[in-house]
Amino acid sequence: MAHSPVLIGTRGSALAVTQTTTVSEALSALGGFDVELVRVRTEGDINRAALSQIGGTGVFVAALRESLLRGDCDVAVHSLKDLPTAAAPGLALGAIPERVDVRDVLCARDGLTLAELPAGAKIGTGSPRRAAQLRAARPDLEIVDIRGNVDTRLGRVAGLVAGAPGDLDAVVLAAAGLARLGRLGVVTEFIDPAVMLPAPGQGALAVECRTADAEDGALAKALQAYDHRDSRLTVAAERAMLGRLEAGCTAPVGALAHVEEGTISLEAVVCSDDGTRLLRRSAAVADLSEDAARALGVQVAEELLAAGAGQLTDLPAS
Repeated sequence: MAHSPVLIGTRGSALAVTQTTTVSEALSALGGFDVELVRVRTEGDINRAALSQIGGTGVFVAALRESLLRGDCDVAVHSLKDLPTAAAPGLALGAIPERVDVRDVLCARDGLTLAELPAGAKIGTGSPRRAAQLRAARPDLEIVDIRGNVDTRLGRVAGLVAGAPGDLDAVVLAAAGLARLGRLGVVTEFIDPAVMLPAPGQGALAVECRTADAEDGALAKALQAYDHRDSRLTVAAERAMLGRLEAGCTAPVGALAHVEEGTISLEAVVCSDDGTRLLRRSAAVADLSEDAARALGVQVAEELLAAGAGQLTDLPAS
């Protein structure tokens, strides 16, 4: 008797489908089962308003999660930075595959770097985190709020896409997304995390499933084999920090954790929206458990709050 294929839910964008195809092929190879992609439209795909106006974190996730819970798909693939920090009842984070490049990148006209852009140059981003850190690094630049898929954003840069508007000098995107699309050729600078800390979870994918399917069976075994321990630990630390700050992806918060020689380290930043004030804190723990990673994230968040992070932006003061 033929087994039904494992149904893998994805958003419909080129990047989402590319990411999900990579995941589905890996799971199929590890689990020995057939897979089939199921495209799901999310609020973030339909509504072109600013993310902060349509709900911030979760706008790309809710419809996929509903499809999972209804049984329309068996697995959903998310960019991990889109995932709310609160647990979703009935669902489990079945796997976090090995994380790729965490950095933000500049895609500018004429091969320019951030330091080389002239005063008054227009840079596009839809991320308050990127905008605040850009303003901190280059207060003389004009930051323009943009939305849209990768091609739409790149088309806003003068000379990058033939026939496109080209009304900006540069845009900032995630290295991971461009790498997955094979588009790193448009990058003019990989921005050092010392200048721009990435979003918590940036460069990582989240493979979500129903709780029961994470515990037993061929799918559970494939997910466990696909999970990358160090990536799970770094993401756990960053997300615990974000969860303690109660800040979604629209808040100007950056974080980056590393696992090296038996130690997890975490650096985080909270910015005022205008980039004039930045608070950075870092800490480390010599314990490679998920509980220790989460505790580290909470510790760094507590230090940021004690230093006044709540006064920089809309974070709670306690």
